[in-house]
Amino acid sequence: MHMAGKTAKPTDKAVPATEPEVAEATTSEAKSRFNAALDEAKAGAVALKDEARTRATTAAGEARAKGEDWVGEAKVKAGELATEGKSKASEALSGLSRVVDENAPAIDEKLGEKYGDYARSASRSIQSTADSLDSKSVEELGEDAREWVRKSPGKAVGLAALAGFLLARMFRR
Repeated sequence: MHMAGKTAKPTDKAVPATEPEVAEATTSEAKSRFNAALDEAKAGAVALKDEARTRATTAAGEARAKGEDWVGEAKVKAGELATEGKSKASEALSGLSRVVDENAPAIDEKLGEKYGDYARSASRSIQSTADSLDSKSVEELGEDAREWVRKSPGKAVGLAALAGFLLARMFRR
């Protein structure tokens, strides 16, 4: 089977003259669809990003408000506990003052009047401290403590170390 100088093979297919145009149109359409899909994906990503940003901002605002509420509640509770502690400390000092004062006559008898006077003086000093503690607010006491630390930083560090040691010993048992 010869056709004008060419040998026809049974497996050769005849290609229509318009196939390159069809292939180019198909490729162009595929590119167009692919670009449209990319644009749609980009728009979806932007929308997701905006939604995530909005949710994050809302969550951060809610967390901040909740935190501020907790801080406010904690300050109120701390104030109540500080006032209660101040009251108990004042009562304890007054009780100690009474005990020392009540035992001053026994000290007079056993150790001498000089030591009994020391005990009475200590009792008055303790009672004065209790009265001062009772008459001041927690804020005033805090300011007094800050002023004392400014004036005597060495004593403050020593007292803090002693308090830490005592607390450690108390909680170690």
